[in-house]
Amino acid sequence: MAIDLVTSASFVPASELLSQIIEAILEITTTANNVLFKKESFKQLAAYLERIVPVLKELKRKEGGNSESLNNAIEILNREVKATKELTLECTKRNKVYLLMKCRGIDKRLQDASRDISQALSLLPLTSLELSSNIIEDIAQVQGNMQTAEFRAAVAEEQILEKIESGIQEENINRSYANNLMVLIAEAVGIPNERSVLRKEIEDFKSEIENARLRKDLAEAIQMDQIISLLERADAASSPKGREIKYLTKRSSLGSQPLEPLQSFYCPITGDVMVDPVETSSGQTFERCAISKWFAEGNNICPLTATPLDRSVLRPNKTLRQSIEEWKDRNTMITIASMKSKLMFEEEEEEVLHCLKQLKELCEQSDVHQEWVILENYIPVLLQLLASKNHDLRTCVLAILHNFAKDGDDAKERIAKVDNAISSIVRSLGRRVEERRLAVVLLLELSKYELLRNCIGKVRGCILLLVTMSSDDDNQSARDAEELLENLSFSDQNIIQMARANYFKHLLQRLSTGSEDVKMTMVTALAEMVLTDHNKVVLLEGGVLAPLLHLVSHGDIQMKMVTVSALQNLSSLPRNGLQMIREGAVGPLLDVLFHHSSSTPRLREQVAATIMHLALSTVLQECDRTPVRLLESEEDIFKLFSLINVTGPDVQQNILQIFQALCQCPSATDIKIKLAQCSAIQILLQLCKHNDKKVRPNVVKLLFFLVNDGDEATILEHVEQKCIESLLTIIQTSDDEEEVTSAMGIISNLPENPLITKWLLDTGGIPTIFSFLQRGRCNDPHKVQLVENAVGAIRHFIAPTKLEWQKKAAEADIIPVLVHLLDYGTALTKKFAAISLCRFSKSSPKLSRSVSKHKGFWCLSAPPETTCPIHGGICSMESSFCLVEADAVRPLVRVLEESDPEVCEASLDALLTLIEDEGLQSGSKVLEQANAIPPMIKFLGSTSVRLQEKTLSALERIFRLPEFKQKYGPSAQTTLVDLTQLGNSSMKSLAAKILAHLNVLHNQSTFF
Repeated sequence: MAIDLVTSASFVPASELLSQIIEAILEITTTANNVLFKKESFKQLAAYLERIVPVLKELKRKEGGNSESLNNAIEILNREVKATKELTLECTKRNKVYLLMKCRGIDKRLQDASRDISQALSLLPLTSLELSSNIIEDIAQVQGNMQTAEFRAAVAEEQILEKIESGIQEENINRSYANNLMVLIAEAVGIPNERSVLRKEIEDFKSEIENARLRKDLAEAIQMDQIISLLERADAASSPKGREIKYLTKRSSLGSQPLEPLQSFYCPITGDVMVDPVETSSGQTFERCAISKWFAEGNNICPLTATPLDRSVLRPNKTLRQSIEEWKDRNTMITIASMKSKLMFEEEEEEVLHCLKQLKELCEQSDVHQEWVILENYIPVLLQLLASKNHDLRTCVLAILHNFAKDGDDAKERIAKVDNAISSIVRSLGRRVEERRLAVVLLLELSKYELLRNCIGKVRGCILLLVTMSSDDDNQSARDAEELLENLSFSDQNIIQMARANYFKHLLQRLSTGSEDVKMTMVTALAEMVLTDHNKVVLLEGGVLAPLLHLVSHGDIQMKMVTVSALQNLSSLPRNGLQMIREGAVGPLLDVLFHHSSSTPRLREQVAATIMHLALSTVLQECDRTPVRLLESEEDIFKLFSLINVTGPDVQQNILQIFQALCQCPSATDIKIKLAQCSAIQILLQLCKHNDKKVRPNVVKLLFFLVNDGDEATILEHVEQKCIESLLTIIQTSDDEEEVTSAMGIISNLPENPLITKWLLDTGGIPTIFSFLQRGRCNDPHKVQLVENAVGAIRHFIAPTKLEWQKKAAEADIIPVLVHLLDYGTALTKKFAAISLCRFSKSSPKLSRSVSKHKGFWCLSAPPETTCPIHGGICSMESSFCLVEADAVRPLVRVLEESDPEVCEASLDALLTLIEDEGLQSGSKVLEQANAIPPMIKFLGSTSVRLQEKTLSALERIFRLPEFKQKYGPSAQTTLVDLTQLGNSSMKSLAAKILAHLNVLHNQSTFF
């Protein structure tokens, strides 16, 4: 705007004008924040104006500067600021779309105002007003900024205006064009892209046209009418019902038969109906591409009139083109209407498929055609066709419906109104690849509509099929399925369904970021799920532990209960248990266990059960990794064990099982020491009298672990006769095989003390224990271990110093059972059996009855009794426990073939009792007959030093006998030489002695 210089002084005093200017600037600054469009531009101009307020106030304060030039400058400034204020106020009241359409004018007015105010500032005689240099410099800078400031329409605004201008010129713009334009307008003016909001904005825009007419601004009114005409083609500008009525009214007026094209519609060159008719300089009309080709071939005359043509003149024949398009639209409408009955009533699938393909082609030609198909109410018919058994037919229907769904919310709304529509589509998710792909992309589009999104997740099996598809080999289908699952994750129930289908992504997100109620819902579902081992691993690797532990530590009682239940579920997999320990799960769980009283027994039970799972995982950890410890501190061990005395049976059971597991883990030795320090054996022995079927078996099992390799002094200090009675009662009466096995194991591992043995005898220990050795062979692991423990327990009654106890054991027929177990027992059973037979055999020399001297005539005497080849007297299995009479020698020799050195050693000990003292000659013969010497020679190369030493000692005695030295010496010679070089001092000496017997070394050798 040019500034017209004021030639006469204003009648309004300068000070008053300055007050008005300052007030207007302040109002502009406030109002700039409320403008509906171009807010940043208005705020920029307001910022410039704010900076001139100080100089205006200074001018007002000096009052003396009333020169004509100053007054003229102030009046010009007042006028421009007032115009800016009016523009600012106008942009707070007008319709947003209207302001967008006028954005170029608004930008020009802002730029003109900025420059005019800058010029007005330049007219102020600042140097003559004695202003500070800072103020003068600031005003000069503001003046320069305002003079060069540029206010232009944004790229998006220019793009919208150009599309509107193009649309108005083209006239035949389709609905898709208008819909896209409405999306751009909504984004530019900052309103939601929702149909109701856009429709209201368009209605308000129409009122601006009425205001223009009232202002008699006809040019603006005409321009706005053209814009409205263009925008009304968008879906948001009119209601679906209104469009349907308009369509049906038009279609009903057309008749039912297609019309033939008029002659003028045909191109004289091609003979086809024209698409883009153009008029030449001769006045004749042709198809553009046909006449262009005619010119390209060198022709310069009209094909019809043969008159010369101006090649540069090709005018679009808009009237003819519009007539052709109206004719095409009429026939297409009639075609679309007529095809519906064929789809509904035609029985031939080929014909139905042909109609569907034709319908699909029409829809792809134009979105107007597609809208007509939708308005013709094809959707229920198409959905019904999804029940067809024809794969190609269903695939075509899905493709058409997908195009409809992309078209807008009207089609989605119509689909929503059809009963079982979503169910019909979901069924296709389980079919062939192409059909499945089309179904998921259709559902994805439908999920953008809230009503349908709510329906999709409720269809039975839908989420399961989508989860399956999310890992499909078809990458695009997998991505579409994942995106659809994302859209369905708005619902907690959908998320739970996903999790039950092994898709945990959204459940994990809700556990971390959801509200307390949502977290409760998610963790409750997780606690109730039946998870596979794979699912448990996936959840833990997906990060479920951190939010769960947070809920355990900070949730209320109810939240803690369901969270611990979920942790219990996850921890049942040993791999998970170890990871949970590594990630710090034990601390929060122990905190709950230690600090929640009996008022929440169920919570303590769940926590104890979860810690028990973690403890079990430590038993199964791999040896090649750093051992994982469940309980790091002594305090935790003592506090946890102390709960046995103050909690209910369920918690007691789990705590006992925790320590059972810890007694089998890599840190078992340390755990046993700590338990001994807190009097665990004493407490457990007392609890053996407990009658609760959950508690007592676990007490006995834990006690078994502690007694095994336990401190003998501690055990003897606390074991009393009542304890022995309790253990035997358990063995006799319990139905729990593990409990019976553990009780037998405790007796087996008790120190071999005369008082304990007496208590066992007094309470019927021999028949009770022996009864478990008479039950035959069994492959059940518990029963096998029970036999092992029973054989071990028998040792209490066979101490070599107590012949009366040995006799009681022998009278119970224990010896033949022990011999039998040498062939059929486990390695440990064979070891214990051999130890017992060795003890029996050590007593045989004292019990062998001497042969009575013959008196009287030989012919009148009874036949002489057979003497024992070992002991030289009368022996029997029952009276002297003789190994020969018990047929135990060969079974013992067979045990020498076992791989376990300790088993071999026990058997060797028993066999060597046959060559003690005077029995060397006879005993060696018995060993030779049983083929015992070759395996003994093999023991010289054993890894067990004790076995080597015992074998060397035995062979040194046996090889004193010439016949054995000659027969077996050569086979032992090489190994004996090696032992003189590699063995310890005692082995070297013994080996040298044997080699001396074999005449390999001299008796004076340094080896001696």
